[in-house]
Amino acid sequence: MKKYICTVCEYVYDPELGDPDGGIEPGTAFEDIPDDWVCPICGVSKSDFEPTE
Repeated sequence: MKKYICTVCEYVYDPELGDPDGGIEPGTAFEDIPDDWVCPICGVSKSDFEPTE
């Protein structure tokens, strides 16, 4: 699964780790995260993330 990076603060969402504090279970693909999820570091929306290389 592809990792995604926040274009504002450079937080990397790793699907293998998920975001347990944000209610996202490990193994959740970025595409499967609810649209109202926000970056756990800076609070921007999911639309401000881009796939990493």
